[in-house]
Amino acid sequence: MKEETLRRDIVEIGRRLHERAYIASNDGNISVRLEGDLVLTTPKGVSKGFMSPDMMVVTDMSGRKMRGQRDPSSEMLMHLEVYRSRPDVNAVVHAHPPVATGFAVAGIPLDRAVLAEVITTLGSIPIADYGTPSTQELPDAVRKYIKAHDGLLLANHGALTVAGELFAAYYKMETIEHFARISLVARLLGRERLLSREEVERLQGLRGMYGIAAPAPICTDETTLAPADEATCQVIQAPSSPGARLVNDALGAPAPSAAEPPQRGSRVGDPGAGLGTPLGPGPHPEPISAIKDGEIRLTYRELTALIEEAVKALR
Repeated sequence: MKEETLRRDIVEIGRRLHERAYIASNDGNISVRLEGDLVLTTPKGVSKGFMSPDMMVVTDMSGRKMRGQRDPSSEMLMHLEVYRSRPDVNAVVHAHPPVATGFAVAGIPLDRAVLAEVITTLGSIPIADYGTPSTQELPDAVRKYIKAHDGLLLANHGALTVAGELFAAYYKMETIEHFARISLVARLLGRERLLSREEVERLQGLRGMYGIAAPAPICTDETTLAPADEATCQVIQAPSSPGARLVNDALGAPAPSAAEPPQRGSRVGDPGAGLGTPLGPGPHPEPISAIKDGEIRLTYRELTALIEEAVKALR
């Protein structure tokens, strides 16, 4: 692809990141690999939502500026580490999507088997250790995971996605934030149902069927974790349940059938309810019912109120 086209694509991706509030002020950076061991990157000190093609900077693989009126991104060391570690990667996007970054700040990786679409595309999204921005610490932290993952959370910082071309890297950032939002709402509602280990293995088989390229296989057994210096598979939290595709997160039992009759009377967070963390202080307007195996049954009114509360928390 011509460099002129790539410059316009970076401008458009920056605009989308800003429009979706994945970045604020001068946050974030975008880069793409050029021919001849060169990299085209966003400049530092500008809002990525209001760039023009002429603002871009070209560097070599050591980060030395080759062309451009401005200085390259202050996070260029992280981008260059990705290109050195992943010859198949031609584009890198770094942003601070608020919900995904919230998980990174809380130290919670997005590695639970919740959405089939995420498992087949990104696998899991681990958290790279904290590194001071713009220093060698950050690329060192990214190096541990980048050979096995196309998407990472950066501890107390943001998120990083990579792909063979610019828009694919951007779309993976959308997927991470979308997954984080869904995970947050599910947790606010009381729990997440997980896909079973056996279902995850079936989904991994679909990667090949649909031609989805993944940098590493999925692994659901923590004993297969790589040494501390480098991950070699995508670890997903998925309990084994040969007889069911969905597993009750709280009790590790198969998810109950929706046809089971409700049992009224218990509230979320009541002692002995076995339903996990309460949804917050204060009385609920109506009882929130509990079903055996920890399933929660809600009226439409109750569900609407909880979703409204969750949406407010995302704003």
